[in-house]
Amino acid sequence: MLCREDVARAVKTIRSRILNVPEVVVVLGSGLGSFVEPIRDAVEIPYGEIPRWPVSTAPGHAGKLVSGLLGDTPVLVMQGRVHFYEGYSPEEIVFPVRVFGELGVPFYFATNASGGVSYGLSPGDLVVVHDHINLQGYNPLRGKNEDSWGPRFPDMTCAYDRELIRMAEDAALETGIQVKRGVYAAFPGPSFETPAEIRMLRVLGADLVGMSTVPEVIAARHIGMRVCVISCVANLAAGMTENPLTHEEVLEEMGNAAGRLVRLVQAMIGRLGARGR
Repeated sequence: MLCREDVARAVKTIRSRILNVPEVVVVLGSGLGSFVEPIRDAVEIPYGEIPRWPVSTAPGHAGKLVSGLLGDTPVLVMQGRVHFYEGYSPEEIVFPVRVFGELGVPFYFATNASGGVSYGLSPGDLVVVHDHINLQGYNPLRGKNEDSWGPRFPDMTCAYDRELIRMAEDAALETGIQVKRGVYAAFPGPSFETPAEIRMLRVLGADLVGMSTVPEVIAARHIGMRVCVISCVANLAAGMTENPLTHEEVLEEMGNAAGRLVRLVQAMIGRLGARGR
């Protein structure tokens, strides 16, 4: 059982290693390691060196924090996340978010790979998430509430920050990158969804499907962080083509889209920094 003291120990470890107090956390999905290349004064902290920090086991997730300056903005980048299908508990999955909240980071930007549920999407599309459907079978806030982190019943009406959504779309226009808006549905994995489940999701109003992100968004909003999520459509979901789904396909498409996704998030952070100045 993780507790507030575990979070405090992780915060102490990170603070002792980083040079700047981060303004933005960026969570990188599979195949987006190039995001950290322009970071100045970079400090790397492997997850295994942070007390109680969950270690990534999924392919394409490097498993380390990178702190430094992106332009003039202090950032903290997660190279890899953990998932429910890896065997982690809900509280372990959102442990990093709790740590970021205690560090005082105001913005939580996440990226992920997804399957396209809507027929209006194609592999390689970048989608700004504006809402989600939680079908993972759990909520990370279950159990005793830590009142200092947030209320017992947090509102999720605007879980995805409306101003940040507009900022992402403005940054996309500025950089010549096309983006769309969509609703992300989260399944537990690790098996891909069935064609019947994808048809169900379409009826429910989902545009994307994946196996991550939603628990962290819930925890981030609970603790008061402002959230933006950008998803890359790695493939069309089950039953939409005759091709079988593979993780190799996901990694390949993320690699193809990495340049655009990285430029978009960097442009967003630049806008945040300019606004702060």
